[in-house]
Amino acid sequence: MKKLLTALSFVIGLGLATAQQTVPAAKSSKATVTKQVKPLKAAETSSAKPPVKLKKDGTPDRRYKENQKLKKDGTPDKRYKVNK
Repeated sequence: MKKLLTALSFVIGLGLATAQQTVPAAKSSKATVTKQVKPLKAAETSSAKPPVKLKKDGTPDRRYKENQKLKKDGTPDKRYKVNK
């Protein structure tokens, strides 16, 4: 009898947990007004490092001195003391 009550309470509990209804999205009668945001122009900053020279496949060309300590994605490799 104890097992039967436990099993029934488990089934009823799962039934109540899955029976929750979601609230449908409220549709308003007013027309939504969208504002267009102008994109900000990125300020051109002069960086101390020269631009990275890339191969045709987009990876940094390791033959150049400024690319010797870069990862394949062009980010600085933190294993080197210069990049820490």
